[in-house]
Amino acid sequence: MSSSPVHYFAPIGRLLLALIFVASAAGKFNDWQGTVNMIAEKGMPAPDALLSIAVALEIIGGVSVIVGLYARLGALVLLAFLVPVSVIMHNFWALEGAERMPEMISFMKNVSISGGIVLVLAFGAGPCSIDRLLERKPKSKPEAAPQPPPVAPS
Repeated sequence: MSSSPVHYFAPIGRLLLALIFVASAAGKFNDWQGTVNMIAEKGMPAPDALLSIAVALEIIGGVSVIVGLYARLGALVLLAFLVPVSVIMHNFWALEGAERMPEMISFMKNVSISGGIVLVLAFGAGPCSIDRLLERKPKSKPEAAPQPPPVAPS
C-alpha cells in the first residue's frame, strides 16, 4: 500500500460522490408518505412500490460505492436509479416560470453526479477499497501435475 496522501483521495471521492444517495434514501424513509405523494403527482403508477425500489437502489448502490465493495456494480445500480429519476422527476423542459429553474438545476446536478458514477464504472473503486483488498488476496498455486517416474537406462 502506498503511504502517499493521494492514496486516500479515492475513498474520500467515493464518500463524497455516494453519500447523497444514502442521505436521500434516509430522507425518503423519514417522509415516506410525502415522497409517495410526490411520485404520484408525477403520474407514476404504484408509487409505494417505486419508492421501495428507489430507496433500495440508493442504499445498496451508495454503500457499495462508499466502501468500495463491488463498486462498479454499485455505480451501475446508482446510474440505473439516477437516469430515470432525472428524466421523470426533474423534467424542467416541461415547466415554465419560477418552477423551471430549480428543476433544471436538480437535473444538471444529477448529470454531474452521473459523470462521477461513470468514472467509478470506468476505473473501479481505486485504492483503499474492499475491491482492491480482494484483488490482492494471494492465489493458491495450482498443484503440479504428477511426473512419470524416470526411465532407467537399459
